[in-house]
Amino acid sequence: MVARDKRKRYLYTAFMVCLTLSLTLGVAYAQKTIKIGVIGPMKFNVGEEHWVAASIAAEEINLAGGIKIGDQRHKIELIKEDSNEILSVPDAVNAMERLITIKKANFIVGGYRTEAVLAMQEVMADHKVVWINAYIGSPVPAMRLAKDYNKYKYYFRLAVINPYYTNQIYLNSVSMVAKKVREELGVEKPRVAIMAEKVIYADPTVDAAKIKLPEMGMEIAGIWRPSPTASDITAELSAIKDANAHVIFTMIAGPLGGPFSKQWGELKIPAAPIGVNMQSWSDRQWETTGGLCNYEATFNYFGEANITPKTISFIKKMKERYGHTPTNSGVLYEAVYILKEALERAGTMESEAMIAAVEKTDYVGVSGRIMFTPKDHPQWPHDVMFGPKYVSGCVTQWRDGKNLIVWPDGKPLLGDKSWVGLKYAGTVDYQLPPWMVDYWTKKKK
Repeated sequence: MVARDKRKRYLYTAFMVCLTLSLTLGVAYAQKTIKIGVIGPMKFNVGEEHWVAASIAAEEINLAGGIKIGDQRHKIELIKEDSNEILSVPDAVNAMERLITIKKANFIVGGYRTEAVLAMQEVMADHKVVWINAYIGSPVPAMRLAKDYNKYKYYFRLAVINPYYTNQIYLNSVSMVAKKVREELGVEKPRVAIMAEKVIYADPTVDAAKIKLPEMGMEIAGIWRPSPTASDITAELSAIKDANAHVIFTMIAGPLGGPFSKQWGELKIPAAPIGVNMQSWSDRQWETTGGLCNYEATFNYFGEANITPKTISFIKKMKERYGHTPTNSGVLYEAVYILKEALERAGTMESEAMIAAVEKTDYVGVSGRIMFTPKDHPQWPHDVMFGPKYVSGCVTQWRDGKNLIVWPDGKPLLGDKSWVGLKYAGTVDYQLPPWMVDYWTKKKK
């Protein structure tokens, strides 16, 4: 009996020691947390995607054991912050300040509108917090590093591809559509309407188009610059039709993309959209427009193809979690993983070491092989690298409920032969909208 009681005491003592160690280790692990702030316009689709994509990455990393810094493992805690930046730049600044000073984010990912990002950069610089900015199209925030690297070195621009590069894709795409117009409609000099929302990122593209399109054998039918939040553009679309445009060169990243697609389809405008409409990247656009976006084509950050071994898998995860195929939210997913790899390289969360570690990024993500331009780049340091061996983007076209890739098509990009042979499985030839062909065919008679 005494031996049995002693054995019970030993077992009880052992149990209590294990329990204490377990609780102690649990508390210690909970304290070893890396806080990543996710900032974006959370009341809009793009903000929702920001959060879902970052959450998937954080959950995967935590499930796999977290982030190993030295000999200690840390879990990720995501902090959501609504910047309201589509509607208010001051709100975005306040949100960034709150995220850093009150919510104590160690690192930040996200950000959408260039005007807001430029203002939020000042907050980032004041607090010396590493920020991987995803979604904006303008290189201006990265260009600041070329002028004052020491102040803005905490900033990295992951997406969208720099417009000085995407301009090549856009012009190549307009040329692709113009070629179809010449071949099928017999129009020697296709007329192009430029439809670009009135925001900073679109300005370089509009300026380039005014010069390049005539050089490429096209006429400019007019330039329209509506608000990115406009809900009705029937007047602009009717004017484009009256201007006898054959092509609509779109530059749309904001909520304007929904009304554009729907009203273009409703009015059966006999001009083919090509360029970029970020809203049209997701299957949500097909649903919300009732299929009226059929035959609309747009630059896309990635399509449903094996761009990398991670692309299709990520799209499936987003659809399961979010209910829709993503726009370019893959960049938030990638941003969290890039921070993980940088932290493990740096072995510390200290800002200077982290800047150097992020600068060494060479990561195969959802959208391609991700590397950043070096810190001594003369134009835009810390910008995502573009090309057939890096992040290339693609062009997709809606056809009867499917968003099909029509470029890269294995041909040179505006004469650049390094693109020859780059063509993803499932890529198809671009098609003009059937009603457009009918309209112009009848008009010739």
